[in-house]
Amino acid sequence: MTDGPKITTTAGAPLPDNQNSLTAGPQGGLMVQDYQLIEKLAHQNRERIPERVVHAKGWGAFGTLKITGDISQYTKARCLQPGSETPMLARFSTVAGEQGAADAERDVRGFALKFYTDDGNWDLVGNNTPVFFVRDPYKFPDFIHTQKRHPRTNLRSATAMWDFWSLSPESLHQVTILMSDRGLPVDPTHMNGYGSHTYSLWNDKGERFWVKFHFKTEQGHKHYTNEEAEPLIGKSRETYQEALFGKIEDGNFPRWKMQVQIMPEADAENTSYNPFDLTKVWPHADYPPIDVGYFELNRNADNYFAEIEQAAFSPSNIVPGISHSPDKMLQARIFSYADAHRYRLGTHYEALPVNAPKCPVHHYHKDGQMNFFGQKTGAIDAYYEPNSMGGAVEDQTAKEPPLKISGDMDRFDHREGNDDYSQPRALFELFDDGEKSRLFSNVAAAMGGVPGEIIERQLSLFKKVHPDYEAGVRKALKHAHGYEASTISTAAE
Repeated sequence: MTDGPKITTTAGAPLPDNQNSLTAGPQGGLMVQDYQLIEKLAHQNRERIPERVVHAKGWGAFGTLKITGDISQYTKARCLQPGSETPMLARFSTVAGEQGAADAERDVRGFALKFYTDDGNWDLVGNNTPVFFVRDPYKFPDFIHTQKRHPRTNLRSATAMWDFWSLSPESLHQVTILMSDRGLPVDPTHMNGYGSHTYSLWNDKGERFWVKFHFKTEQGHKHYTNEEAEPLIGKSRETYQEALFGKIEDGNFPRWKMQVQIMPEADAENTSYNPFDLTKVWPHADYPPIDVGYFELNRNADNYFAEIEQAAFSPSNIVPGISHSPDKMLQARIFSYADAHRYRLGTHYEALPVNAPKCPVHHYHKDGQMNFFGQKTGAIDAYYEPNSMGGAVEDQTAKEPPLKISGDMDRFDHREGNDDYSQPRALFELFDDGEKSRLFSNVAAAMGGVPGEIIERQLSLFKKVHPDYEAGVRKALKHAHGYEASTISTAAE
């Protein structure tokens, strides 16, 4: 026995014996009255919660955002003013893999940030790439289905993946990044992060500016080839967790430089591309990145489940001076992320310590699952609004300027008038010969077992990006799989 804390039940009663069940004699049966045993088994049965449908496997840590630049002309957000310091949480993740998946797999990485500001929580939920595979949220569930398991075989399907991509030319930009060197970072500290979507900033004058958020790794970019990652996965499926946790425990705190691209509100009507299209980037020559500050991760979670697994990020969490845009994917995520958390964690998930704001909170949400805090209205008799009971009231200073973009309501063809080839072409032309060669071989490796018709359809898209792209992948396919042009290739043109 030690002089440490004594075990109790969840109700606080002391436990005299935590080793032996209550029985009718040494050889007798268990007693139903052994509430201590029942409590222990019942809690074990409920230890697991639903994993995230996407971004299930993740790694995270706490830190601080420090603002060293000055963008006060664009935003009134107090957390983005010069000299401000804001505590934060970062969670990195893979998109497709389940919780037990290997860390070092070729995949897009989630890059989610929660800033505990004086005006409430600001969540920026992006990826380690500035674009995505689809631009319309109507297609997002279909895309995710191709990344998950086949309903009959219960295996991942390269055919489903390439079938969807080859029928969706808007995916070319993201596919090229995924199959390039940056599709397999060695660990989370060696990759960039992006808000990906177009957001907006607004200032004290009521002026709105469109914004892209960038977080550039200060550790340098490092990536694995497929060949390097394969034996690594055989040794450990937890390489990202080991690296991130270990570096912070050792005092080797990772940092990312924060930058923004700023677009005046009126410019959105004049760009040659749709600035709210998640498959597009803003050219740096047109909207140069502006240094804002940096964030550093310097504390590991004390309990992974409580602080990382239960961490809930949503683009619906904004603060005065920061807002949304007409980006259709962003608009859908504003709903779907918070809705997923209410299902997975419970109605009042934002009351959990890791999700709770560090500023005063007042609202009129009532009762429901996980209400362990009573009410937050500011007065006991104020359980509705408006009221005359001294309850919390609206704050007109948080009112943001109106959007100046409007149009007829319809279901518009998201591909009509969109150029899905120029930006992937520009990216492809930035690659040196070695990067192109690895891109070709990574694509070919990912196409193993895919039917010829689908391969030819995808090759025709690569050709529209650049003839060398198509030729390089075709050559790599022949080398890797003995693939020859299908007799149905002309049908795919």
